[in-house]
Amino acid sequence: MSQTAMSETYDARMLASQNIVIILCGNKKDLDADREVTFLEASRFAQENELMFLETSALTGENVEEAFVQCARKILNKIESGELDPERMGSGIQYGDAALRQLRSPRRAQAPNAQECGC
Repeated sequence: MSQTAMSETYDARMLASQNIVIILCGNKKDLDADREVTFLEASRFAQENELMFLETSALTGENVEEAFVQCARKILNKIESGELDPERMGSGIQYGDAALRQLRSPRRAQAPNAQECGC
């Protein structure tokens, strides 16, 4: 893999949260004959740099949605394990109005007390 790719991975980690989730998508999987990087090279690079890796094809749709699903799942797992705190400034996680969302994280779940109950 190129020195540029390694440098950009390093830059992303230094400028963002330490727990950033980065996914390396090898695109144009459907053009195997024109491949410039082998699956093994890209996979090895991703593993050495702690990146997620998928090969995708916009033409066929292969793994396009899966890339987003896997990335979102990894972020959610980091939130649930406490590795990422979405409430912390600089976490890199943004979501809508606090009044409209409910976090379903086990560490946030609390039994309602009698004073909070509207019944």
